[in-house]
Amino acid sequence: MKPQPSPLRKRRVHSWPVRICHWINLLAMIGMVMSGWGIYNADPIFSFTFPQSTTLGGWLGGNIAWHLAVMWLLAANALFYMLWGMFSGHFRRDFYPFSPRSVWRDTVRALTFKLPHKLGQYNAVQKLMYSGVLLLGVLLLLSGLSIWKPVQFSGLVWLFGGFDIARYVHFFAMSGVMLFVIIHVLMVLLVPKTFVAMLTGGKKISTEESADE
Repeated sequence: MKPQPSPLRKRRVHSWPVRICHWINLLAMIGMVMSGWGIYNADPIFSFTFPQSTTLGGWLGGNIAWHLAVMWLLAANALFYMLWGMFSGHFRRDFYPFSPRSVWRDTVRALTFKLPHKLGQYNAVQKLMYSGVLLLGVLLLLSGLSIWKPVQFSGLVWLFGGFDIARYVHFFAMSGVMLFVIIHVLMVLLVPKTFVAMLTGGKKISTEESADE
């Protein structure tokens, strides 16, 4: 007897948890960055400050209040996304595997405008970027805790090499996330259908189709 083909299972390009977490994360990150810039301006670690119009809170106490309030929203959203991503297979299915060779190949294709984009399939560069921004998020969390409660989290402060270094780590991790956002927005502008899919979920595709494309 011939083996029976496995039944095709249909799924949205972007499931509802991905879409909800994406938009909550967008609003939360805007609040975190703008309030964080206000906190930075109170004690800059470089020779520049951010325009007051780009900050959130009005003054240092307000900046800190907004930063902590939005932090809980971002943390809850991230926790839900991480748990759902692991248990649903989203991370395993969409972000892995990738290799240095595949990243180099797709980078060359992207730079020469020969990289195809198919809804429901992440190329190696996207996989690397999404994996990287998740790691940056963890780094932001740990360095942020070190800055917020340096006495209570003295062990974390020690791991970072001190309070001042933790501030630098936090700043550069934030800058890495902002770079990711800029590249992400540019990609959306180049491929507008991805924006629609993140709003509506996009067409339904089979799991086999997603793997073969």
